[in-house]
Amino acid sequence: MSNEYPPVHRPSEATDQRTWAMVAHLGGILAYFWVGWVAALVVWLVYRERGGVAAENGRVALNFQITVLIGLVACRIVQALPGIGIIGWIAFIALSIISLVLSILAALAVQRGGSYRYPFSLELVR
Repeated sequence: MSNEYPPVHRPSEATDQRTWAMVAHLGGILAYFWVGWVAALVVWLVYRERGGVAAENGRVALNFQITVLIGLVACRIVQALPGIGIIGWIAFIALSIISLVLSILAALAVQRGGSYRYPFSLELVR
């Protein structure tokens, strides 16, 4: 009887980085519920000192999700205005769908080993 265990397959650091970068982008799926920025913030905070793909994509996703959050707040303010509230509601739904689609596209690009830049994003986190 031996005390040897079979070798455990450990994913490479690059694979881990890509997975966490994907998670940062996929958080944008939850933008409609106002929490799309949380996953990107967590990934960026964990990986910012280590650097690499996860840190960069976490920062990019966080900037985009903060931009979306600002837009969603503006839409809610417009919704409260009498007479043009429907425009705010339509813009809120449109911005949520845009965040959903762009987040999925970004996650797929990162999963394939590439990078993704959102078409519009404020650079608030550096």
